[in-house]
Amino acid sequence: MPDVFSKASRFDGTGRSGITIFMGEKKKQGRSAKQTRGKQPQRQAPKSTETIEFRVPSDPKVLKIVRLSVSWLCELAGFSEEDRNSTTLAVDEACSNIIRHAYQGDIHQPIIITCKLLDNGIEITLQDFGRSVREEEIKPRDLDEVRPGGLGVHLIRSVMDVVHYESNEEEGNKLTLAKYVRVN
Repeated sequence: MPDVFSKASRFDGTGRSGITIFMGEKKKQGRSAKQTRGKQPQRQAPKSTETIEFRVPSDPKVLKIVRLSVSWLCELAGFSEEDRNSTTLAVDEACSNIIRHAYQGDIHQPIIITCKLLDNGIEITLQDFGRSVREEEIKPRDLDEVRPGGLGVHLIRSVMDVVHYESNEEEGNKLTLAKYVRVN
């Protein structure tokens, strides 16, 4: 990741935060899907053509910027309106979960969102440095249980073609989501 982020960002522990956006082309690289839930992408090894990275504070007020950006990138990737909206909702829900669970409501923590436009879709990685959780603990509530909330994980897993979570001390928590353009 370019060093410009650590210098340009204002996530310095003083309570001040800003929004940093970096856009650049990456070398074309093959990528293997980590978890595909049985859905077949249009191509087996999509290549990254362009990467856009956002560093935003964990403040719900800035999620509108994230939603608008993800929606536009999905449009550029060639998604239908339905897939564009559902992908945007899944990313919004994942960001909300980071704010609520990893950062426990602290609005001054960084969320790094990396969007890669692929030949046949989009890959979105959300990174935070909050409280980690084991992947087996991330599960949706029973859909028969009638109560508000708790459906975000179900929504994310049902909408996205790839959902992969990893956590380590050096890089924090990373949620990688991918959605491929449906061929009708």
